[in-house]
Amino acid sequence: MIQVSDTTLRDGAQAEGVSFSLDDKLRIIRALDELGISWIEAGNPGANPLDAQLLNRLQEEPPLENAKIVAFGATCRAGGRPEDDEGLCTLRNCPAGVVTIFGKSSSFHVRQVLHCSLEQNLHIIHDSVHFLKSRGKTVWFDAEHFFDSWTEDLVYAQATVAAAVEAGA
Repeated sequence: MIQVSDTTLRDGAQAEGVSFSLDDKLRIIRALDELGISWIEAGNPGANPLDAQLLNRLQEEPPLENAKIVAFGATCRAGGRPEDDEGLCTLRNCPAGVVTIFGKSSSFHVRQVLHCSLEQNLHIIHDSVHFLKSRGKTVWFDAEHFFDSWTEDLVYAQATVAAAVEAGA
């Protein structure tokens, strides 16, 4: 069986001139569900109040026939703890049972964007996944820049995914 995960409500909303209302998002979710999509990413409740409102509103709507709703967010920040991270706590508390968190898989981005060590980033990934998993969430890890990292530092790219899997993703 092939399962499809749709990111229209996040990726599709990043195009210039695109702005979905709450009703638009609900209609899109229903249409995707009718198409038989398995997983629908409903956005980032920690970064977008409309996404948080959508996830709560879906609790009041009739259940979907085919799809499960997925919330999206990031790992905790370098130097922080998952339990103190507002975004991760929002994901922990949101009604979606499945969450996707993205983390850096590129050694270049870890050093230049996160400004932390490669080892520290592996702990960030592991601890963020473990935090959500231990609170009953199904966690998917989005290894950001993975294919760029694959060509720059294959061993590190694989280590980031291994850290997430080890923590329960």
